[in-house]
Amino acid sequence: MTGKDLAKRLKTKNPPCVVDVRSIFEFRSGHIPGAIHSPFWKILFRMAGLPQDKQSLVIVTCEHGPRAQMAKSLLSFSGYKRVVLLEGQMSGWRRAGLPLEK
Repeated sequence: MTGKDLAKRLKTKNPPCVVDVRSIFEFRSGHIPGAIHSPFWKILFRMAGLPQDKQSLVIVTCEHGPRAQMAKSLLSFSGYKRVVLLEGQMSGWRRAGLPLEK
């Protein structure tokens, strides 16, 4: 999903769940509004605060992609059916000038 598509969807009545798997320091420096901070280990130990409905759309992001790809695989393995990576990850989100929350 592109950053612009996600930004539009976040403004709807039923926005997707955005999971940011970066470090706490990266997350605190700026993240997608409403994103859940959930490093890989929180997903692994089921401490991430993810939606109960495993049919929910879940968008996963990190800074450049590798951590998000691992998290996507783990979420899919855990039964989430609609897990998507954010195109360009957080570096692309910032380059596009999309909103950040701190």
